[in-house]
Amino acid sequence: MDMHNHASMSSKIEDVKSKKSKEAEGEKKEQYTCPMHPEVVSDKPGNCPKCGMTLVKKEEQADQNKMVIEHYNTLYWTHVTNILLGFFLIASPFTFGYQSAAMTYSDIISGVLLVVFSLLSANPFRLWAPWASSFVGVWLLFAPLAFWSPDASAYITDTIVGILAIGLSVLIPEMPGMMKMMMTMPPGPETPPGWTYNPSTWLQRTPIIILAWIGFFASRYLAAYQLGYITHVWDPFFGNGTEKVLTSAVSKSFPISDGGLGSFSYTIEALMGYMGMSNRWRTMPWMVAFFGILVIPLGVTSIVLIILQPVSVGFWCSVCLLTAITMVVMIPLTLDEVVAMIQFMNKRMKAGKPFWKTFWMGDTIEGGSDDKRTPRFTESITKTIPAMNWGMNLPWNLLITLAIGLWWMFYPGNFGVTGAVANNFTTLGALVITFSVMAMAEVGRAMRFINILFALWLIIAVFLIQAVPSNAVWNAVISGVLLIALSFPKGKIREKYGTFDRYIV
Repeated sequence: MDMHNHASMSSKIEDVKSKKSKEAEGEKKEQYTCPMHPEVVSDKPGNCPKCGMTLVKKEEQADQNKMVIEHYNTLYWTHVTNILLGFFLIASPFTFGYQSAAMTYSDIISGVLLVVFSLLSANPFRLWAPWASSFVGVWLLFAPLAFWSPDASAYITDTIVGILAIGLSVLIPEMPGMMKMMMTMPPGPETPPGWTYNPSTWLQRTPIIILAWIGFFASRYLAAYQLGYITHVWDPFFGNGTEKVLTSAVSKSFPISDGGLGSFSYTIEALMGYMGMSNRWRTMPWMVAFFGILVIPLGVTSIVLIILQPVSVGFWCSVCLLTAITMVVMIPLTLDEVVAMIQFMNKRMKAGKPFWKTFWMGDTIEGGSDDKRTPRFTESITKTIPAMNWGMNLPWNLLITLAIGLWWMFYPGNFGVTGAVANNFTTLGALVITFSVMAMAEVGRAMRFINILFALWLIIAVFLIQAVPSNAVWNAVISGVLLIALSFPKGKIREKYGTFDRYIV
């Protein structure tokens, strides 16, 4: 009996050992992989050595892959359409009779590449292929400018196909890998911590996208004249001023059409406005950063260059001024999203997160909230239109400083003031307008103080420059003092911006 009990006990112990051994063996077989790089496999949790993303269990990865495949099964038409566009490009030089050999080769090669990359994009896990298709689209936007295409048909073909290639490769089907990134990213807020609205919503981006397309069409009109497709440019205010500007030595100093370069820039800005979801301030910091660079510093530079035309060329250009207006309004509409992204990056760095991983891959953040305030597009325009302008208002003092800037710009030409003092009025007037409009963004309200420097500059300049008319001196002194006084009131601040509130002074 004792021997029987001993044998029974030994059998149970062996069973337990066998079970533990199998469990241990199962644990050893548990493997982890990267959602973005399936070739990375590890037997323990961790981060991907290639991109830094959190590794997930292979079983979870299989489920995610199935969801991705099911999602992209409904979007293969985008790549099929790009294949059609590729064949259209290949046929275009022969159909339209291109005069330029460079444009002929460019469209044929670009068409072949678009077909190949679009075929490869059919695999949703081949993430580089859609990006390759989009870069073909970017080249198509630039090629007619680089080769000074003599064919209007080539310019319009490449522009339309380029825009569609980008949209069909990375915008409509979502940016490559975005779905898998969102699956593995911990849930997070839509509205930034401490903010009263979400600066990345489609309603917030809508006016920026519309303004970018207006700038695109205006700039393309100028490019058509510079490239020789039309023989005259309509100017409702300055006669042949636009043509004088477009054929000036300053304009010809650019290696490509400066109107075409503006059209290219506006196109990229408009397309970037479509990218990402309504929480891209934290999921796509790199996109918000590049979008902000295109619109804010480069925008200010282009505005100043356009406004300096009467100084450097001696003529005004109505269409050029239209493009400058679109750009100057885009800047305050963009500032809030850039501030939200910088706040997010700063908080993640303080939490010990790696900068570049967070910048390229995004992350979540504590605090914030779901966006329950933003209305739907289907709601009344009395709700949707105000939502497009949250974060921006029109304080009375900034409207007057804007008027002072306009007065300075047009004063010399209407009162016979010439020379260095006229150049100072015109240049500083343009800068006052730019920074007054930028300060209309609540997060940019402190920029109004820069106008004080411009006022002091003009007051000092009229006393240092010789033979300045007395009316110009009085104009500079009176309007300059008024500008200084009007730069102090802050105006109403309707929204909250978390930790950035203390910088709104």
